Amino acid sequence: MVTSRVPAAVAALLDILRAAPSLADSVHIEDGPTAVNLTDNDRIYVGWQPSGENAVSLVQDFNAAGARTRDEDFVISGYIESRGGDKDMSVRRNRAFEILAAIEGALRATDAAPEAPTLNGTVLWAHVTAGDLFQQQSSDGALAGLNYAVSCRARI
Repeated sequence: MVTSRVPAAVAALLDILRAAPSLADSVHIEDGPTAVNLTDNDRIYVGWQPSGENAVSLVQDFNAAGARTRDEDFVISGYIESRGGDKDMSVRRNRAFEILAAIEGALRATDAAPEAPTLNGTVLWAHVTAGDLFQQQSSDGALAGLNYAVSCRARI
């Protein structure tokens, strides 16, 4: 018996993002928080936000009378970071939103990826639903961070 689609959905989201041509060679994609040095300028985190406490938030309820199936709604938290040695914040901010657009594009159905909005069949649907932009300047240069949320519905 499956009690939640969260583990499969997070794994599928990682697979989809790692296979996305627009992200493949230019963005490092992390499963949760990282413990390695941050030498990559552009990063995507799935299941982690620097100011968040939850990797995923979920709720479940019965789908219909008879209690045979349940609906599960959940939100996968994520974080995009673009950093550079220059002080031009607009470059970092624009890059963070380019990466968000690539995530949104990877979750849309296409002829080549008809199962993308279902996270390869793990959920009924998934889409990007929220974001928060953070900006920072330091002696190392400009940094733009963008929290994002992938909202999902599954039937279990």
